[in-house]
Amino acid sequence: MIKKTFKIEGMHCSSCAMNIDGELEDTSGVKDVRTNYAKQVTEVEFDEGLIDEGRIIKVIKKAGYSVSIVN
Repeated sequence: MIKKTFKIEGMHCSSCAMNIDGELEDTSGVKDVRTNYAKQVTEVEFDEGLIDEGRIIKVIKKAGYSVSIVN
């Protein structure tokens, strides 16, 4: 398992954070996800054998948000 933090742009409220969490929780390989609206970040713990950062970014972008990797 690996944990990465992603900077999110385009969140307007806490419902946006819940939307991102829901989309990622439904993605195979994602173990845990926590989106913080106030900090505009999403922390994702995932199995790098099943999913990579590129796929996580695609899921977030498909949900309607801009995203970049923090670490």
